[in-house]
Amino acid sequence: MTTLSSNQNASNQHANDHRGSHYDVIIVGAGAAGLMCAATAGYRGRKVLVLDHANKAGKKILMSGGGRCNFTNLNSTTANFLSDNPHYCISALKRYTPRHFLELVERHGVEYEEKTPGQLFCQHSAKDILNMLLTECEWAGAEVRLKTGVTQVARTPNGYCLTAGGQALTCESLVVACGGLSIPTLGASGFGYDLARQFGLEILPTRAGLVPFTLHPELKMTLAPLAGISCPVSAECNHEQFQEPMLVTHRGLSGPSMLQISSFWQPGDELHINLLPQQQVEQDLLSLRKLKPQSTLEHYLNAHLPKRFAQAFNELQRWAGPLQSYRNPDIEHISRTLQQWTIKPAGTEGYRTAEVTLGGVDTRQLSSKTMAVLEQPDLYFIGEVVDVTGHLGGHNFQWAWASGVAAGQAA
Repeated sequence: MTTLSSNQNASNQHANDHRGSHYDVIIVGAGAAGLMCAATAGYRGRKVLVLDHANKAGKKILMSGGGRCNFTNLNSTTANFLSDNPHYCISALKRYTPRHFLELVERHGVEYEEKTPGQLFCQHSAKDILNMLLTECEWAGAEVRLKTGVTQVARTPNGYCLTAGGQALTCESLVVACGGLSIPTLGASGFGYDLARQFGLEILPTRAGLVPFTLHPELKMTLAPLAGISCPVSAECNHEQFQEPMLVTHRGLSGPSMLQISSFWQPGDELHINLLPQQQVEQDLLSLRKLKPQSTLEHYLNAHLPKRFAQAFNELQRWAGPLQSYRNPDIEHISRTLQQWTIKPAGTEGYRTAEVTLGGVDTRQLSSKTMAVLEQPDLYFIGEVVDVTGHLGGHNFQWAWASGVAAGQAA
C-alpha cells in the first residue's frame, strides 16, 4: 500500500535537498489523459514531468479496441456519459471535440477506419496512437519517466513535493491522471483515490463498468457450449436500452450490448433481452402458422438466430410440435419470451476485465473548465479517476483527451 504524507517540514527538507528537481507541472499517470495533458501543458512552455510506475506508457491504449484502439467517436455527446453530476463534462467536451482529436491523428499520418458509424479505430495498431502522444510530448518538451512509483505526496507553500523512485521532486501544479481500478494486470490501482482522500476530496462509490456478466450455474451450463456465438439483440435494464451484438462466453454473456448495459445494472437487477429486435415476432408466428401450419418454432428461430443458439434456446424453453398446435395466447407468450427474455445475472467479471471504473472523485469539488480542485486550484484530477464514464465506442478516450487538454491549458 502506498504511503502518503502531508508532513510539510519533511517536504520542505526534501525540496531543499533537490533544488534541481523542480517542475512547473508533474502528472501522475502516463495513460491517455496524462499524456494529452503533458503535451498540452508543454506547448504552453511549462516544464512538465509525467510519472508512472508501469514499465510502459499507455498500456490501456495498447490493449483497447482489440489492439486497434477505438480512439474516439465522431458522434460523442454529453448524452454518452454517466456521472452523478451530469453537467460537469459538458464544458470540456464542447471545447475539445472528436474533430479536434481527429485533426491531430491526421496531422501525424495515422491511418484509421470507421468500423461502425462514428467509431474510429487505428487501421493497423493502437501503437500508432500511443506513439503519436509520445511524439507530441517529446515535441512539447514534456519528460515521461516510467518505472517510477510515487510513494509520498505533500503540500508545500509553493505547490507539492513528491517522493518518486527514491527522489524528491517539487512542482507548482500536480495533475492526477492515474485512472481507476479496471484491469489491475495493467497496473490499475486505487492510488488516485488515495491522493484525492488525502487532500480532503469525496470519492463516490466505485464499481466495474463496461464488463461481461456471469450467470448462475443452470443457465451457464446451458449456454457454455455456445461460447463464441454472437447475435444482435436489444438489452434493457433500469430504463436504459442498447441494440448491439451479444456474445456468449464460457462464463456468461459479453459483447457490446452486455458491456453497455452493465454500466446501468446493479446486483440483483434483471436484464431484459430482445433476441429478435428486428422482427415482429407475434405477427410472424401467426402468419407462419396460417401459411405453414406444420412449421415449428425451431424452424422460425433457425431463420433468424445462429443455428446452435436457436436450438439451445428452443430446448431451454421446451418448445415442441408444429405451430398449428399453439393457440393465440401461446403465440403471445412465446413472442414475449423471445423479445423480453428475462435473466438475473449472478454478477459481473469485476475489475479483472472491466473496461472502465464507474464512480470516483466527486466532480462537484472540481472546476468544469480546468479540472482543478475548487479549493486547491493547483491540484487537478482528469480522466477515469473522476466520476465521468462514457459508453462503449470511443467515448471514454474522448473524455481522456478533453479533460487532459482542459487541465493542460491551465496547469
